[in-house]
Amino acid sequence: MKRRSTSATFVRAAASAAEFVKGKSFADYTADVMLRSALERQLEIVGEALAQLARTDLSTASQISEYHGLLPAATSFMFAEIDHRIVWIVLETKLPGVRQEAETRLTDKKQSRAAE
Repeated sequence: MKRRSTSATFVRAAASAAEFVKGKSFADYTADVMLRSALERQLEIVGEALAQLARTDLSTASQISEYHGLLPAATSFMFAEIDHRIVWIVLETKLPGVRQEAETRLTDKKQSRAAE
């Protein structure tokens, strides 16, 4: 079984989260425990992928625009009561841009490997 790259794991989790919130409102999110659990799990995966990236390649992790803000937000709910407003803000405003950055970096990396 081929091991997925940290960037690919991040992109997959972010894409799943985007799919889960499509057409949903904050009220939908707060009222549906299954939706909240699914989204929190995807953010947990995003947070772990960012943490792994920081451990293995801090230079690249630091280039991600929301790295310093997204990592604590993505992992904070693992240790404390969840502030659903913060989770929703991350899902709506932070994650889409960071996902795009990760997709671009992944595409660039694939293209530079193909050119070698």
